[in-house]
Amino acid sequence: MARRYDCADATDRATGLREATSAVKRGELVVLPTDTVYGIGADAFDAEAVGDLLEAKGRGRNMPSPVLVGSPNTLHGIVTDFSEQAWELVDAFWPGALTLVTKHQPSLSWDLGDTRGTVAVRMPLHPVAIELLTATGPMAVSSANLTGMPSPQDCDAAQGMLGDSVAVYLDGGPTPAAVPSSIVDVTGKVPVLLRAGAISAEELRTVVPDLQERR
Repeated sequence: MARRYDCADATDRATGLREATSAVKRGELVVLPTDTVYGIGADAFDAEAVGDLLEAKGRGRNMPSPVLVGSPNTLHGIVTDFSEQAWELVDAFWPGALTLVTKHQPSLSWDLGDTRGTVAVRMPLHPVAIELLTATGPMAVSSANLTGMPSPQDCDAAQGMLGDSVAVYLDGGPTPAAVPSSIVDVTGKVPVLLRAGAISAEELRTVVPDLQERR
């Protein structure tokens, strides 16, 4: 039976974060609010849990899960060949609605799906999410919806779709907008905008003027 906690209540929030952290460490799934939409998350280093996440969404390995982190410093342990331009994007837009596709450390023992040696990573601008990620470490997090359905902006919508496949729901109230994060590929010499989202190409070019857009 899924448990749900109201993060607007200080006591419930503290209990919910503690229970969500324990659930993640046990290999279970949790739903958490972010600054874009609600996400369903699992321990990024627990291959079975990540598989359960993809299964809960009805999603194949060909659509691997992004990873959320609680601090930019976490990048030092999980990415490689991270360019100066990539760090400039982190400095300008994290925490926030910018996902960076980068090469991950080849030594990492994780299985996020068919990533071809890359990982899509983001630090969300949401206090509940950051507190959870600080406690758990990197989490595989995807939008908390069934594949093909709208991404949820509130906990009710997420729970209505995912039900008891999730152990803990953290209800942080409605998210600001249904606009997803912008995705920039920083694996090459020139950053490439893969998906225009909450941060426009114009805003990104104030930091990396040579940003290209995928055609």
